[in-house]
Amino acid sequence: SSFYQQKGSVTDLYYFHKGKWTNKERVLIFSSRGINFRTRHLMQDLRTMMPHAKADTKMDRKDKLFVINEVCEIKNCNKCLYFEAKKKQDLYMWISNSPHGPSAKFLVQNIHTLAELKLTGNCLKGSRPLLSFDPKFDKEPHYALLKELFIQTFSTPRYHPKSQPFVDHVFTFTIADNRIWFRNYQIIEEDGSLVEIGPRFVLNLMKIFQGSFGGPTLYENPDFRSPNMHRREMRLAAAAKVREKQMVKEMQKGKKTSAKEDLESDVTADVFLTPAEEKPADIQTEAPETKVVKKKQKAFKRQRMQMARR
Repeated sequence: SSFYQQKGSVTDLYYFHKGKWTNKERVLIFSSRGINFRTRHLMQDLRTMMPHAKADTKMDRKDKLFVINEVCEIKNCNKCLYFEAKKKQDLYMWISNSPHGPSAKFLVQNIHTLAELKLTGNCLKGSRPLLSFDPKFDKEPHYALLKELFIQTFSTPRYHPKSQPFVDHVFTFTIADNRIWFRNYQIIEEDGSLVEIGPRFVLNLMKIFQGSFGGPTLYENPDFRSPNMHRREMRLAAAAKVREKQMVKEMQKGKKTSAKEDLESDVTADVFLTPAEEKPADIQTEAPETKVVKKKQKAFKRQRMQMARR
């Protein structure tokens, strides 16, 4: 009775009788400055889904990433999800085991939040999720490392005070097109039928580091293309398309002018022309004489009238 008076929750009483909270995993979820509204909503959705998550203020861009390890220590967290925004359009996600590592950096694409999707699925807040992984996670060593990171970060610890003693949703991590696709589904029936809840996003792996937010590179994705390179290729492709259109226009213009020239020049026009007699060229050695022209003096009008009267 004394425990129930202190905590004031039936769930806490249930956990007190059933078992002890031993897995003290805590995840710090925060971001850098410059994120957009969609990233902010995604962070809030992850905190809602993960009762063992903690929040913190946005980190300044000038600070080094190693400072995050100190923030995790202050917040008593041993895992971290850090969202890094660049150019107000690219979003990177760090997932790290603080403070000793390893850590991985991803490019986050195709973000759809809970408020945006309007999906029919729903689950109890604070309930523990099942984690479902693609079979490819066990075939390659870098995927096996990421699998262990995801398990320790996204799984809610058993008997956590803020969690509920139910399992009614699934986090799925699927590998397709060299990317990791995250989905959240509700388990609606005992036969395993699922309905998507959200959020959903795609993780494109960049690098895996030995330390937390740095250190030696354990793996680098050879298929990764930076967003700047992708945008540059798109611009070059658009410019090439414009140049091709201009060349086609010039070719069509040249064809039209050549067709006009063919119409104007008639082959049979010179048939009836007779050549003129050639005259010998008369070469003058001396300059021609100047002709003196005498001007006829004209009488004035009054004189003419007088002459007419006579």
